[in-house]
Amino acid sequence: MSTLERLPDEDFSRILCVAAHPDDLEYGTSAAVAAWVARGVEVAYLLLTHGEAGMDRPPAEIGPLRDTEQRAACDAVGVSSLTILDFPDGVLSYGLDLRRAIAAEIRRFRPDVVVTGSWEEEVPWGLNQADHRAAGLATLDAIRDAANPWVFPVSPSVGAPDTWQARWLLVSGASRPTHAVDVTGDPLARGIASLASHVHYLAHVTGHASPEDTLRAATTEPGVALGVQSAVAFRAHRL
Repeated sequence: MSTLERLPDEDFSRILCVAAHPDDLEYGTSAAVAAWVARGVEVAYLLLTHGEAGMDRPPAEIGPLRDTEQRAACDAVGVSSLTILDFPDGVLSYGLDLRRAIAAEIRRFRPDVVVTGSWEEEVPWGLNQADHRAAGLATLDAIRDAANPWVFPVSPSVGAPDTWQARWLLVSGASRPTHAVDVTGDPLARGIASLASHVHYLAHVTGHASPEDTLRAATTEPGVALGVQSAVAFRAHRL
């Protein structure tokens, strides 16, 4: 990561963040979200699972617990719109049902920007998890689906307002990022607080660094590449 361009996000107005699990957005993206929300951008989260398979306690107990922690994580960065779908955690599968569900939320929320995680098999921190790959790839395709009146039609009229075309796709955790968002100061502090909201989940992960150490480490190198103290990197695609 040599240099990164500052993301031209001055005219962003509505952003939809799509992730597989509670906590996925808190490993950097939420700090950028805090910066956007502070500027008046409306941000919504769409989680595809409840993360019920992520701990060593019964899923029926863990799902609601992780939902509660995710709500607190959203509050920390000023996100009021949180939707959690019922796809099964751990075996999330790329396919038409997943694409249809994401496209439906894009059509409903009508974002100009969609954010999701990398679908690469290898990411900067190691081998990417299967649910993450499925979520990222399905989101990529759902953006196109949402703009096409012939795909997952909900209205018989061509060009019905049910369709929607996002203008940007931002991919977090990509091995070759292109742009970054300055999160120095309060946005980073809010991002740290959002990760810290996942109290029970973090306690379950053996050897997990503190939320502050985790986020400062994740944002230092992109910060250097952008020429600021702390930044969140994305691979940005103008659609």
